[in-house]
Amino acid sequence: MRHLRAAVLAALCLFQGVLTAAAQDITLSAPDGAVEISGTLLGFDGEFYRIDTIYGVLTVDGTGVNCEGPACPSLTNYVAEVVISGASSMADVLVPALVEAFALRNGYSILRDASNDNLVLYELNNQQSGETIARFAINATTTDEGFADLIANEADIAMALREIRDPEAARAEESGLGDLRHDNRSRVLSLSALIPVTELGNPVKSLSALQLARVFAGKIENWKELGGADAPISLHLPAPGSGLLQAIEDELMKPANLKFSSKVLYYPHLSDLVRSVQFDPFALGISAFERTGGALPMKLTGGCGHEISATRRGIKTEDYPLSTPMYLYIPALRQPKVVRDFLRYVQSDAAQFVIRRAGYVDQASEEIPMSEQGERLVNAIGQAGKAVSIEDLQQMVVDLSPQRRLTTTFRFTAGVSELDAHSLSNVELLAQRLERGDFDGQELTFVGFSDGSGGASANLQVSLRRANRVLEAVKAASETADLSQVTLKSTGYGEAFPVACDDTAWGRRVNRRVEVWVR
Repeated sequence: MRHLRAAVLAALCLFQGVLTAAAQDITLSAPDGAVEISGTLLGFDGEFYRIDTIYGVLTVDGTGVNCEGPACPSLTNYVAEVVISGASSMADVLVPALVEAFALRNGYSILRDASNDNLVLYELNNQQSGETIARFAINATTTDEGFADLIANEADIAMALREIRDPEAARAEESGLGDLRHDNRSRVLSLSALIPVTELGNPVKSLSALQLARVFAGKIENWKELGGADAPISLHLPAPGSGLLQAIEDELMKPANLKFSSKVLYYPHLSDLVRSVQFDPFALGISAFERTGGALPMKLTGGCGHEISATRRGIKTEDYPLSTPMYLYIPALRQPKVVRDFLRYVQSDAAQFVIRRAGYVDQASEEIPMSEQGERLVNAIGQAGKAVSIEDLQQMVVDLSPQRRLTTTFRFTAGVSELDAHSLSNVELLAQRLERGDFDGQELTFVGFSDGSGGASANLQVSLRRANRVLEAVKAASETADLSQVTLKSTGYGEAFPVACDDTAWGRRVNRRVEVWVR
């Protein structure tokens, strides 16, 4: 049984010196007494009650009923209380920074209490009246725990370093939270990446994804096999149950059909992992982009010889193959207005500045001219062959040179033609910019690319179909945009512009994409 809300309420009692009633039975009745509903209060957003009754979970308009019971909230002095639970790498710095910036932007004074382990409490108050507007509780655990808290009604929002899994989504739907796999049930808050790290003096500076997987599976045990010293490799990873370790499993180990070695050392805190690697000349670890400390970030390479570094832009575009979005998952329940305002704020331009200042990769769209894409052009020319001629590449460069690439990129779930969760978020972000008129008077071209599997002609058609699909999705999401003010086009170049080696599953996945170019 979970007790997060009880712990939060107890902490709030100490924080405020007041007693707050825990969720318990209430009775809602019509003024004339004709209708009466009893059940356990699950939530109140200032306007609507959500109660668990013998008829299931019901949402009832508070203006049309009387409430009886010790848990009945005040309709006149309502305080929104929200619990955000999950990945500690988001809860430690990123989400607190956004809550504080949101409060300042809206003119609230803020009180902060971090006296409880893994739990940070914020109280937002009206500066003039001193009236409390909202209380935010940020619970630093793991992605698994965040989803479990959400499903158990112990949290209102989950922080996750991976997409929700089918069993979790099924339990959430059974609990009345809606389909959390739906595109409007998650927000990509920030971007990160899985970074192999080693000691600064290690002569091995790059590894292929397959080599990395084989090392952590215990199939490669000595640095000599990778071109380094004759010494055993010590292995360091994030703690089991963490979203980061699960992302490593999903993105690195499963494609290679491998499991972790029994010799791996696990760390609850990435700072400890990086510190261990930093002072061990024979260590190899995997950390997050924003948590590499004094260790050496290694490059990823492939059989074709291309090396890819994890840069901020490369993570934004997902050209770096082991990118990992940071998600907020929100159930299909009515949230208090201040919470809805916060969720809108975290995707605003102002929030992107806060995210970047906090050391994370923001989602603010940037424009990259062709002149700054030399490494990509080198990769493309290096892989040109029978399927893609130099003439094809020259024509593509002529077409794209007058334009600038946006860092907003779209990719599809493996094996199907559906956009992945990060790309669905990108659809909304690009639609918001169209609605604001950011591209009025300009031309946006949705440019599709494929991997090298299959024939060149078929790949060309697949890339064009995907570009059209993204274009239509963005248009459909741009409900209030005046699209007559912007030109929207689509085209495809098939396998002509790879950003990674095509000899691995992850390399092919990175190459299958739709980019957006503007002029």
